Amino acid sequence: MAAFTTIDDPSAYFKIQLYTGNGSANHAITFDDTDTDMQPDLVWIKNRDATDQQMWFDSVRGATKVIGSNSTDAETTDADTLDSFTSDGFQVDADVKVNTNTEDYVAWCWKESATAGFDIISYEGTGDNTNVSTAQNVNHSLSAVPHLMTMKNRSASGQGWPVYHHRNTSAPETERLILNTTEATYDDTIPYDWNDTAPTSSVVSIGPGNRNNKDGDDIIGYLWSEKQGFSKFGSYVGNGNADAPFVYTGFRPKFLIIKVSDATNNWVLWDRERNPVNEGTHCSLIPNGTDVDNCNTGYLVMDFLSNGFKYTDTNAIANTSGKIYVYIAFAFAPFVNSSGVPCTGGGAEE
Repeated sequence: MAAFTTIDDPSAYFKIQLYTGNGSANHAITFDDTDTDMQPDLVWIKNRDATDQQMWFDSVRGATKVIGSNSTDAETTDADTLDSFTSDGFQVDADVKVNTNTEDYVAWCWKESATAGFDIISYEGTGDNTNVSTAQNVNHSLSAVPHLMTMKNRSASGQGWPVYHHRNTSAPETERLILNTTEATYDDTIPYDWNDTAPTSSVVSIGPGNRNNKDGDDIIGYLWSEKQGFSKFGSYVGNGNADAPFVYTGFRPKFLIIKVSDATNNWVLWDRERNPVNEGTHCSLIPNGTDVDNCNTGYLVMDFLSNGFKYTDTNAIANTSGKIYVYIAFAFAPFVNSSGVPCTGGGAEE
């Protein structure tokens, strides 16, 4: 019988690090968990105390290269931001968006690995925004079908972040969400983003649109494939009650993003590190905005359970009756490890 999960230690591939800025250059951030060391390939930083830009860095584009999920700006190079990926963390310099003295930050960090279902692709656009024949196929290294993808045009400003989510409608290859906006899912007349073609275990089909395929522009893409016990990219239907639906993931979540698919509203992000256990405080951030961390007691209450999550509010951001919500979740611990042993802890965070 196949093992429930092949990833007993999620921290080998995904980590969340809280840190306090010191305002100085060469501020080394070392992951403070006691599990496996990890050199990250994608580091996403947000200042929790100020309305600074979301800051995305990856090892394919290289340190100091900045894009942000709240922004349509082209990539910039800023040597005063993240200047290196280290063997168990990263290093930042004195830019306020990553290192203001005494201000609090969060960094979400992934390791590129087919085992964990994460790949970064970089390619040059071929599209002319009108002619479907200028679409292209781009190879990836997941050796599995991607379930979640987002791309960013690095060269041109004004271009957003199209998102493919495999549970976003019954034909997700024809639809797109936009990570930097509140927009509902949308099907363009011309298949701009995903070329109306589902991804395969080896290639992603990219339409002719400017967002992720403008001729001659450089594009970066982040692709994830679900891995049982480690990641889940699913959907649920809201019921409009404080007793919201329980959503099964097969693991205790460490990181969760929710977006209503069929209505306009923000993307919302919760994680285990910013949510103090048993304090009644549930901190949320907005990936498409610059908002500070919202840690109001009782606001947008999200419970991370041993095998899933449960929202306990009627706010439209996660629980309007009849609305479809897509989610992105990564594990703190699998519900059952590769030896068939249940992980400790049941119910809400302990």
